[in-house]
Amino acid sequence: MNRDEILKAIEEKYDKLGVPVDSMLEGLLWSTPITYWDYIQTDALLGLQTPRTTQPDEMVFIMYHQVNELLFKMILWEIDQVAKTIEVTADKFSLHLGRISRYFDMLCSSFNVMADGMEKEQYLKFRNTLTPASGFQSAQYRKIEFASTELINLIDVRFRDEIDRNSSFKNAYNHLYWQAAGKNYTTGQKSTLLNLFEQKYMGDFIDFMEDYNDINLSLKFKQLPKEVQGNKELIKAMRHYDYTVNVKWVMAHYNAAAKYIGGKEKDLEATGGSSWRKYMHPKYQRRIFYPYLWSEEELKNWGTF
Repeated sequence: MNRDEILKAIEEKYDKLGVPVDSMLEGLLWSTPITYWDYIQTDALLGLQTPRTTQPDEMVFIMYHQVNELLFKMILWEIDQVAKTIEVTADKFSLHLGRISRYFDMLCSSFNVMADGMEKEQYLKFRNTLTPASGFQSAQYRKIEFASTELINLIDVRFRDEIDRNSSFKNAYNHLYWQAAGKNYTTGQKSTLLNLFEQKYMGDFIDFMEDYNDINLSLKFKQLPKEVQGNKELIKAMRHYDYTVNVKWVMAHYNAAAKYIGGKEKDLEATGGSSWRKYMHPKYQRRIFYPYLWSEEELKNWGTF
């Protein structure tokens, strides 16, 4: 576009907004140049780390989890590019799944930062000051799950026969697989970890579950024409995403936890009090986003291959 075309386009843009273009142009005259630190909000970002102890490696722990949350936000952003597109193509689906999988690949490989980046002695000193906080309480991670698959695939395997699409979202929520980390199903009693999490997010989660009930990635795939569903690259991308999130990422987390709170002697509880081995290991969780894209043998051996 030449200068005249640019000025005309600007004028048309602000006319539509009902804003005088002369005011906008004068505003540009007095505005200051944007800087990297203003745009990225570096000072604010670097001021968000607040250790609770005198152990230096606690700073590593905090920053690592903050980086995770930023990546989770990026993942949710990419999921929406598919979920909220009315008619999505196989190419667009694969494009965004590829990005999402690369973010999770980063998350998987990054566990070495924490696994090899903290002294065990320091971790064991500061970990108890975090109780009952836990990575379990990442709301963004739960939203990634809700947006990636149909709710039935997130229900505890013991209760899947009791839940269907006619069940209330509240009932489905109460039987999600991760509830087992903080709930006694015999007594109905919930741990402080779970109670605090629900006080903060349960309403938001149920709204989110309802919003994505018909636009989650699994249903978006099933709504594609049959010939598009058979696209080999798309299937490969979905399988890679499913395996990366539900096996590779989980096992990277599992192995990092084992280094610090597991061992030959009796395992320590996770900071939130959960039975971390059974909660985390994929062979117990049986969380699979797209079970229809895996063979019977692969499903049978989920989490062990």
